[in-house]
Amino acid sequence: MKLNASEITSVLKQQIEQFDVDLSMAEVGTVLEVGDGIARVYGLENCMANEMVEFENGSFGLAFNLEEDSVGVVILGEFLDIQEGQSVKRTRRVLSVPVGEGLIGRVVTPLAQPLDGKGPVKTDDYMPLEGKAPGIADRQPVKEPLQTGIKAIDSMIPIGRGQRELIIGDRESGKTAIAIDAIINQKGGDVTCVYVAVGQKASTVAGVVETLRQNGAMDHTIVVVASANDPAPLQYIAPYAGTAMAEYFMYKQKRHTLCVYDDLSKQAVAYRQLSLLLRRPPGREAYPGDIFYAHSRLLERAAKLSDEMGGGSLTALPVIETQAGDVSAYIPTNVISITDGQIYLEPDLFYAGVRPAVNVGISVSRVGGNAQIKAMKKVAGRLRLDLAQYRELEAFAQFAADLDATTKRQLARGERTVEVLKQGICATWPVEEQVVVIWAATGGHMDDIEIDRIKDFETKLVEYLRGASSGVLQKIVDTKALDDEIEALLKEDVETFKKIWAEGGDAASDESSAEEVAAEAEAETTGESA
Repeated sequence: MKLNASEITSVLKQQIEQFDVDLSMAEVGTVLEVGDGIARVYGLENCMANEMVEFENGSFGLAFNLEEDSVGVVILGEFLDIQEGQSVKRTRRVLSVPVGEGLIGRVVTPLAQPLDGKGPVKTDDYMPLEGKAPGIADRQPVKEPLQTGIKAIDSMIPIGRGQRELIIGDRESGKTAIAIDAIINQKGGDVTCVYVAVGQKASTVAGVVETLRQNGAMDHTIVVVASANDPAPLQYIAPYAGTAMAEYFMYKQKRHTLCVYDDLSKQAVAYRQLSLLLRRPPGREAYPGDIFYAHSRLLERAAKLSDEMGGGSLTALPVIETQAGDVSAYIPTNVISITDGQIYLEPDLFYAGVRPAVNVGISVSRVGGNAQIKAMKKVAGRLRLDLAQYRELEAFAQFAADLDATTKRQLARGERTVEVLKQGICATWPVEEQVVVIWAATGGHMDDIEIDRIKDFETKLVEYLRGASSGVLQKIVDTKALDDEIEALLKEDVETFKKIWAEGGDAASDESSAEEVAAEAEAETTGESA
């Protein structure tokens, strides 16, 4: 069958109309040189700073240096099979990381690739790696406590939601333990935690993850890992990636978050390595000139948002490792000046058995009492004073042969206060129990207890108060205060408990004996007045 000209025309016309051409243009460059996780690329003239680029082998890179005739790219992944002359393609989007509920309970890389063997991460949302910090108008003052469950910190160096509190100290002085306890203490609360491990051994990170899992803390925690074995670019972006994951909950879900960066010293070393390889001029200690900016733009993203913005918060706990206690080195002083206070852990105290080894002298919270409930504020004022006096007298008493009664009393009180503030790992305390124990220590109710029995005394006291008919612990929880009425009930309960304790009875919830002692005390009082 022959087709005439008009039929041929109509068939061609129909085919042309149905023909769908997907034309796309991609700006492609060429690798000039590559090595140590760094590539110089020619031909990406319109490339943006922090833009993602894609290499032939599927690895992504981050445009770092925008130079006159080339782009310096840090490679986020395998770089051993990238060679000179291979093509590099622009993606036209700045580096973003997957975020969302699907990350909670997972252990992931900074690019949200799973490391826990639980399959792919299920999430559809993305947040930019370098998010913009909220402005002054979008913030409100830090005034809501973030309880760490650590007596020495919640009482003397309180942390508020939206605060940046530096944990600083030498290697093996208990820095990570404080951060882990703070995460564990959020169990059952409304705070989502992100733990960022930078430059640590994979075995160390595995231990941390197992500790969190055993204490039920992985249910509200995301662990971001760039271990010592990972390339420097991943170690550098890990804290930013962790912050982006937390910001999703703060901005989109209007929730409270806690970010731990463990530690920023190693991130600074990774950034120094990248910068030197990219021929950026070295400054003090060979760090690049913008290392301060690298840390400040990370930590400025921590905030307590205004009510108009949803009232969410991001609390930052950066960790810095010092060398031989030198807090005046470059990176420590940088981060101290960016944060709202620091918790300094002293090796000498740690080895002396005072754990957490908090040096009260140079540890400070610039938010202070605003981040404490009224009850804690009331009992903690005397605590810091007592400890300061004790430390001074302790040094003086070493050289004094004969001490007067007042000095001996102050030394005894100080010793017992130090003992009360000692705390084991993963043994966090609810704030109301901290309040009553600190009240008992600073009020002189433990002055007649032998030092080696203090820990047992405080444990049994709390057990007794949990079952006491006065319900003093619940009253502190409800009112968040320690008014005269509650204090009178607490004093009565503590005195009753001490009588049971002196008689050697088991005071843990032994209410019958408590009532008997109270009745005896009342009878004695009646007899005396008669």
